[in-house]
Amino acid sequence: MNFSAGHGYLLIGGLILVGAGLLILSLIVNLRVALSVRDDVRHREKLLEYYRNVFSQLGVILIGIGVSLFIFFFQQNYQDQRKRETELQQVLAKLAARIARGAPVMQSLDEFDELLDEGGSYLSPDLGGKNTAVSLQGPELGKQAAKILLVERDVDLGDFEILNLSRDFESSFVVNELDPRLWFDIVRDESEIKYATTQLALDYKDLQQTIGGEPAQTGVADPEKGRRIKQEVLDIFYDADLLRQRARRHLARACWLFSQGRGFVKAVPVDEIEADAKSHQQWLDRSKPVLTQSKSGSGDCFALLQYGRAS
Repeated sequence: MNFSAGHGYLLIGGLILVGAGLLILSLIVNLRVALSVRDDVRHREKLLEYYRNVFSQLGVILIGIGVSLFIFFFQQNYQDQRKRETELQQVLAKLAARIARGAPVMQSLDEFDELLDEGGSYLSPDLGGKNTAVSLQGPELGKQAAKILLVERDVDLGDFEILNLSRDFESSFVVNELDPRLWFDIVRDESEIKYATTQLALDYKDLQQTIGGEPAQTGVADPEKGRRIKQEVLDIFYDADLLRQRARRHLARACWLFSQGRGFVKAVPVDEIEADAKSHQQWLDRSKPVLTQSKSGSGDCFALLQYGRAS
């Protein structure tokens, strides 16, 4: 029986109504008993008294059952509601902690932004990207590869693990009430962040092996080696761009959810945040109006992304 859908309360109401009906019927029978006493019809009097007692007892029992069930389920629903409120507060507190800890991690993406957006907003070569970061060759490519290796030392890819929001949701009721598209997007972005950080670690290793023990500027002098260095650089750029896109969208979504307060479990996805964009810059431009209107703590959600050029 699904009491949360109201079916249980229909049963309780039915029991009480039937019980009340039996009590009314017993009163009617009691009137007939009085008439039988007046007419001195002993046989009918005893039979009616039997019916009256049966009806009244059944009525009282059914009403008692109905009232007891009502009290029980009222208390149960009250306890469930209190538990839900407690869990909701806990999830919101964890969400706030994730956002607060995730915001500083976004600062490390500035170093990727500086490399990727050199000469214009980065766009993957597969989609027609032609900015300076993509097109550098010769000695400039060697300098670029050297900068990439410096970024490897400065950016701790393990820090992005703090953005794993699903851990806070999956053990609570929230996962059942959250919009399915939002939940899918949360899990998908976490998976792609994990993929990007794993691939970047491998890309760095491949670049170092390709360059060898010599300076990057020297390695690009060899045409064949320069071609392989260029490919490794493009691989790093692809995964770094994927990381910054998914990490910033993931944090932006978390901040936007938090800005909804306790009603975030009923929030409907916003296309400006959720829809995939052709480039990181396109997503930033499209989501900025929504994120600047969403507040988390003392600032807006767009400021948490730590993307100065787009502000």
